[in-house]
Amino acid sequence: MDICLDTNAYSALMRGHEEVKDLLERADSLIMPAIVLGELHAGFAAGSRSTENIQRLQAFLKTPGTRVADITQKTAERYGKLVRQLKLQGTPIPTNDIWIAAVSFDTGATLLTSDVHFSVIPMLETARIE
Repeated sequence: MDICLDTNAYSALMRGHEEVKDLLERADSLIMPAIVLGELHAGFAAGSRSTENIQRLQAFLKTPGTRVADITQKTAERYGKLVRQLKLQGTPIPTNDIWIAAVSFDTGATLLTSDVHFSVIPMLETARIE
């Protein structure tokens, strides 16, 4: 199984969350959306251990089978469709999370997250962590 990481899943891993660690060790590949990298760097910049956190992230990204998923034209088109669908459903979610869902769809990966609001996106495969 390919796993697409949400920001909170990466954070849980860095805090030593055993369920996340086990899931990621069993994954065929790990996909880090560029949007998640942006969210992480914003958090690092606001914290007191920015250098340490950036080094840990860089080491994680070098893990075999891990790749960064950039925003492509296909991803942007999927994002637009998701925005419209969520608006019609009356179930908006945070903008960055719509981008993350679009990446997950486009890579065919299961989204690992603790956010329940992803459940409003039909056919998005998620693995929810507590």
